[in-house]
Amino acid sequence: MTFRNGLNSLLRPEDSVLVLIDHQPFQLANLNSHDPHIVVNNSTALAKAAKAFDVPTILTSVVVDRGGDIFQQITDVFPGQEIIDRTLINTWEDPKVVDAVKATGRKQLVIAGLWTEICVAMPAIQAAGEGWDVTVITDACGAVSVEAHEVAIQRMAAAGINLMTWLALAAEWQRDWARTDTAGGLTDVLIQHAAGSGIAYLWEQQLLNTPVPSTAG
Repeated sequence: MTFRNGLNSLLRPEDSVLVLIDHQPFQLANLNSHDPHIVVNNSTALAKAAKAFDVPTILTSVVVDRGGDIFQQITDVFPGQEIIDRTLINTWEDPKVVDAVKATGRKQLVIAGLWTEICVAMPAIQAAGEGWDVTVITDACGAVSVEAHEVAIQRMAAAGINLMTWLALAAEWQRDWARTDTAGGLTDVLIQHAAGSGIAYLWEQQLLNTPVPSTAG
């Protein structure tokens, strides 16, 4: 196996393309590896981070008439964007999705979806085998059981796929707080979706803007 290391192995927004797969009610109804609220929060945060960094994002569903629409929290981030609906379980076998990814000219393929063991693992493994630099955002995914999620993660790691969480990805895209063109947008995502970190930031701002009590007699 070729080890993933060195500066060039880190993800860059200008080289990344995000594919969000099957974040739909049917899959969420039998999601047991994670708290469903957390998965919705994290997948929405991932979508917002991609938008903040101007990373092209492809939305795809499977048999939407029966599986339900992609979560509104995600589609609201990309108003009016076409959603590619499939019958193929393996997203990477659908030429519409692959063509949309190729059209971006990017080679760092970032994937998240439901379920981890099926709709994420299959396209990730296929794309990696075809030479794509594949990263799966594990906490914006979920499976029918903890075991199913963990085994899928092990299977993808064995296939050479990079595994990250949404916050780690956002930090890697930012890389330097001096990049002020994206720092503000990322901070907004942290406030909305990073729980304690967002609250701590707001608290810090409150303290910085609180006048020091006068000690004059």
